[in-house]
Amino acid sequence: MSDIVIHHPHNKPHDEARSLAEQVAAKLKAEFGLDYHWQGDVLEFQRSGVSGQLKVAPAEVMVVVKLGFLLSALKPKISSEIHRFLAEKFG
Repeated sequence: MSDIVIHHPHNKPHDEARSLAEQVAAKLKAEFGLDYHWQGDVLEFQRSGVSGQLKVAPAEVMVVVKLGFLLSALKPKISSEIHRFLAEKFG
């Protein structure tokens, strides 16, 4: 397994940050077929070969992605896309 860990600061109110995280999850579901659910302020997602969490905290969001063997070769591209998307949604 290969892990991606990203901390991204934000200054959004909590409800807005959660809503943005939900938008991220909906996009991941539509594009990649990831299933997701909330555990408190942690959005957990998974599909074959990948699982992870997006934690909404007061001043940052933290994304942890665990990639299976086949997707580990794409780690740099996936990491770059996560950074881009977080910057787009959370500023």
